[in-house]
Amino acid sequence: MNASDLRILFAGTPEFAAAHLQALIEQGLNIIGVYTQPDRPAGRGHKIAQSAVKELALKHGLPVYQPQTLRNADSQAEMAALAPDLLVVVAYGLILPQAVLDIPRLGCINSHASLLPRWRGAAPIQRAIEAGDKESGVTVMQMEAGLDTGPMLLKATTPISSEDTGGSLHDRLATIGPPAVIAAIEQLAEGKATPAIQDDSLATYAHKLGKIDARIDWSRSAIELDRMIRAFNPWPLAHARWNDQPLKIWAACPEAGAGAAGEVLAVDKRGLLVACGEGALRLTRLQLSGGKPLAFADLYNARRNHFASGLQLENGQ
Repeated sequence: MNASDLRILFAGTPEFAAAHLQALIEQGLNIIGVYTQPDRPAGRGHKIAQSAVKELALKHGLPVYQPQTLRNADSQAEMAALAPDLLVVVAYGLILPQAVLDIPRLGCINSHASLLPRWRGAAPIQRAIEAGDKESGVTVMQMEAGLDTGPMLLKATTPISSEDTGGSLHDRLATIGPPAVIAAIEQLAEGKATPAIQDDSLATYAHKLGKIDARIDWSRSAIELDRMIRAFNPWPLAHARWNDQPLKIWAACPEAGAGAAGEVLAVDKRGLLVACGEGALRLTRLQLSGGKPLAFADLYNARRNHFASGLQLENGQ
C-alpha cells in the first residue's frame, strides 16, 4: 500500500503541530480529519482563539473535531466511525486512552521534540538547553499508554549551539520533524517499519514549564544561568528583581568576574555585568517593568542614571 492510500487522522494544537500538518498536506496525503483542543481565551484581552492547527485545517477545508476529552464513549465512537488507518499526533495536549490508541488499523504515531528516551514529557526543548545537552532532535514513535514510552521509528537530530534559545531550537525542530513523520508513514504503509524499543534506564522527565522555573538565583553559576535564560526565551522568561521591580532577562552571556552573588560589577553599553555564584553574567537584553524588551545599549542611553556598578540585583520571585 502507498502512503497516499492511507486514511490519516491528525491530532495537534500549537504551531509546532501546524508545521507537521502543513507538510502532510503538501505531501498530498489523505487527511480525513483533524483533532485539536477546544478554542480557549488567549492574550491580554482573553478573546476566544482558535489553535494554529485549527486555523490551518479550516484553510484547507479539512473537517475539525474538538472534543473536551477522548476518554468518553461518544468521542471514541465518533473517531472510530471515521475508520482511520493511522493517527498522527503532534503536541495535541489531550491524553489518548488505550481505546483510542486501538482505533486506527496501523496504530498511532507521535512526533516528539527530543531524542528519546532522553527527555520524555511536556517541555523537552527547554529542558535540553537548560541541562546543557549538545544535541536535540525529533523522535517519531509508535504510541502506547505510557508517557512517550513507545517504540521508536525514526529520529532526526540537530546540534544545540551556545546561541540557541528555546524559540530557535523549537523552530528548527519544527523543520526537521515533518520529513521524519512522512518517512515513518511511508514505512508503515509499505510494511517496512522497524520499531526500536526504548531503554527506560536512560529516560529523563521534562517537567512542564511554569513561571516559577524561570526565577533567577544569582548564587548559581553563570554557565547555568546562561543556559536557563536561553532555554526560557521566549517563555516563561528568566526574571530577577531590580530596585524591587521585576526585571525580565532576554539575553546574556557568561564572562569572567567575581563578587557577591547579584552584585553589579560593571555597567556600559555592552551590558550589565552581574556576579554569580561562579563567574559573572553580562545581561545584554532586558525588559523593565511596564516596558518592552530592549538591547541594554538602548536602556543605557535612555536611563543611564538608573544603572551603576555596586548595586545589587535580587533573585526572582
